[in-house]
Amino acid sequence: MLDAILRPKSIAVVGASRQPDTIGYQILDNLVRWGFKGPVYPVNPGAAHVHSIAAYPSVSAIPGPVDLAVIVVRKQHVLAIAEECGRKGVKGLVVITAGFAEVGGEGIERERQLVEIVTRYGMRMVGPNCMGVLNTDPEVSLLATFAPKMPPHGSVAIVSQSGAMGQSILDYGEELGIGIYQFVSVGNKPNVSGNDLLEYWADDPNVKAILMYLESFGNPRRFAQIARKLTRRKPIFVVKAGRTAAGARAASSHTAALAGTDLAADVLMQQCGVIRAQTVEELFDYAMAFPRLPLPKGNRVAIISNAGGPAIILADACESSGLSVPELAPETQAAIRARVAEEASVRNPVDLIASAKAAVYREVIKLVLRDPNVDAVIASFIPPLGIQAQDVALAIREAAATRREIPVLAVMLGRNGVPAAMEELIDAGIPGYIFPESAVRALAALNRYRQWIERPEGAVASFPVDRAAADAVIAGARGARRERLTEAESLALLDAYGIPTAPWKVVRSADEAARAAAAVGHPVVLKVMSAAIVHKSDIGGVVLGLGSEQEVREGYARLVRRVTERAGVTPEGVLVQRMVPGGRETIVGSTRDAKAGPLLMFGLGGIFVEVLKDVVFRVHPVSDVDAREMVRGIRGYQLLEGVRGETSVDLIALEEIIQRVSQLVGDHEEILEMDVNPLVAFPDRVVALDARFRIGG
Repeated sequence: MLDAILRPKSIAVVGASRQPDTIGYQILDNLVRWGFKGPVYPVNPGAAHVHSIAAYPSVSAIPGPVDLAVIVVRKQHVLAIAEECGRKGVKGLVVITAGFAEVGGEGIERERQLVEIVTRYGMRMVGPNCMGVLNTDPEVSLLATFAPKMPPHGSVAIVSQSGAMGQSILDYGEELGIGIYQFVSVGNKPNVSGNDLLEYWADDPNVKAILMYLESFGNPRRFAQIARKLTRRKPIFVVKAGRTAAGARAASSHTAALAGTDLAADVLMQQCGVIRAQTVEELFDYAMAFPRLPLPKGNRVAIISNAGGPAIILADACESSGLSVPELAPETQAAIRARVAEEASVRNPVDLIASAKAAVYREVIKLVLRDPNVDAVIASFIPPLGIQAQDVALAIREAAATRREIPVLAVMLGRNGVPAAMEELIDAGIPGYIFPESAVRALAALNRYRQWIERPEGAVASFPVDRAAADAVIAGARGARRERLTEAESLALLDAYGIPTAPWKVVRSADEAARAAAAVGHPVVLKVMSAAIVHKSDIGGVVLGLGSEQEVREGYARLVRRVTERAGVTPEGVLVQRMVPGGRETIVGSTRDAKAGPLLMFGLGGIFVEVLKDVVFRVHPVSDVDAREMVRGIRGYQLLEGVRGETSVDLIALEEIIQRVSQLVGDHEEILEMDVNPLVAFPDRVVALDARFRIGG
């Protein structure tokens, strides 16, 4: 159905104007001037002709069928126009007009009614509050925007939630020589969204890369489903505006406190293979490399420069971006040495010094491209006196053509002759950058995308669990109108989902405590149970290391007395749990994002989670590959793997626990936050000692 918007056979411009300084004039002029292949019908009840084309008083007065209506009228008239378009059989709308949900108040209701009309007639709509759409395909030649001109044809598809940013992106793309295939300014996106466009472009062979400027995710889960599959075939680059960590300050669990509000977007994109850019400039650094270059086979980069400073900057940027700058093979170094000045450095980075002419660049790049230790090349040039940047660009172009399977990027510093040099590079499909860091960012993105493609897709496990028991625990807490589960309820939830816990029992007397301790096995820990107490240890609500019946009885009495005196509450019970000494403390937790759903967290637990904050996140559902990456993704992974002769903890068991927690929070939307902390890992097992749950909904 989106063909009616992006590949229409006929277009009505509703609100077409004869005034050159109006959007209604500009859009009609663009359609005519840039050669739209089908009929264009101006709709203006006050004019017989617009732009020398016969005009019509209404959409219904148009004699032929209309695929697409571009609406540029006052907001008060949009609903009536949309209704008329529906009766006419128009298939697609592009509503340029603003004054809808983005302004609040009456605008929200106006947009709701507009969507109702669109849905009722089975139309699709881009906007409202957008700048339009374009398609550079010569068979269509559609410029239904108020942009001043058609961008160069290419293979990049663009979505922008902001019209102003969309215009900026188009201008920037043209300046950098990036060919665009289709562009859609989605505006308020109550009907056609970025997700719809991703699906539309998924099977279009003309689309090689997708750029997105987003201010919000309408449906993050659907985005994830689409992107996970799509990024295996073509890259998606996203600039998402709107970052804040203010919400973290109000969170009560460790997991929620460590998850800023933008974290969900970051994790979601990472988990789907989407490459996030922090700025529009960075977005186009990537777009210049994709799809012009092949993916590197690895992360090894050769740097060639005629100045030491840029070479050092490039090398530092590579190492900081996950790329390596290895020494070149001895035979390569020897071959280079025979062709360069005595003062040149041939190890990597290769510093040709300022006197190096274009022919030297050509030969050295050819040699480096044949080196078995090189997966990519960055050639940097700053114009010295007497050597033309365009000549060096031609040399880079010729050398790159000898090994097209290896990506070559160029950095052309300075201004003398650089524009002509850049044009030479662009014509050959070689991305040229004016700053060293930009080239490295692009190459690092190529490498990350290669790693994503090579990464196994993974599978989401479905473990046999006692769902009824878990439901009963949550129902009991909700029935008591409690937001927080007791520790016994929390441990019962873990038991229901096959997450190993240290043996435990709930007691309400010293005698029961003594018998429970004997049953679970000494030594034991006693923990107070009370809905009024969040942090037990702060009021002395924990007694450790009780190794005999007498110690248990005395500990029970001491615990009850201390809690009563310090907290002013009578314990609802006491949890008796076997102590589990040793092991590595970890944490597995979850917090629920309003749109993305549960975020799963793993890291070092106990006091480490608060001090070091060494944690990683993923969005539910977590696959086996996700869980493996989470365990191995923390800075302290070596502590789990074993250092200085220590035995590794049971990493497979940790991965399984993460997946079981993912299943637990996925099955129960009522779980808003949870921590399993500490989750103690041993070489042969993993045991949960404590847990905290907050429910709602």
